[in-house]
Amino acid sequence: MQDYANKTIKELAGECDTVEDVHNLLKNLFKDTLQQIFEAEMEDHLGYNKHSLEGNNTGNSRNGYSKKTIQTKLGKTDIEIPRDRNGDFEPRVIKKYETTSNDLEDQIIAMYAKGMSTRDIESHMRDIYGIDVSPTMVSKVTDKILPVVTEWQSRPLERIYPIIYLDAIHFKV
Repeated sequence: MQDYANKTIKELAGECDTVEDVHNLLKNLFKDTLQQIFEAEMEDHLGYNKHSLEGNNTGNSRNGYSKKTIQTKLGKTDIEIPRDRNGDFEPRVIKKYETTSNDLEDQIIAMYAKGMSTRDIESHMRDIYGIDVSPTMVSKVTDKILPVVTEWQSRPLERIYPIIYLDAIHFKV
């Protein structure tokens, strides 16, 4: 999103020459998605957008980031969790002392694939993670991520896609 927001999937795929490049692309996309979720959570916590004048003299404001390494299905990923001046901010998606993503990748993909509403996503997060999130917070998260999803969904498709089916291959060892 930050680095990839202005690029189409086709441009990104054009930069991938190996499976490792695709792996790194997916890893970076997931990392950027997490960062956007953290930013939306911070906005919900503080009650105002980043760089907004509403935040002046409120008693609590942004205070940089803390670095953290988490283990995902795509490997180790370094993320930056926003901090607030009072130290009250507690991320909901990945808690302060968690070091794994707990299948968060699958949940994010599932929510988009199903075209879930903010109420559905709120219910989903409560059922799966035991996290109570407000529909407003869910809306802020989806508003930040949906433009990228919409761009991906409206990408031009090729007329023909080559497919190889391999079935019943046996190797003697």
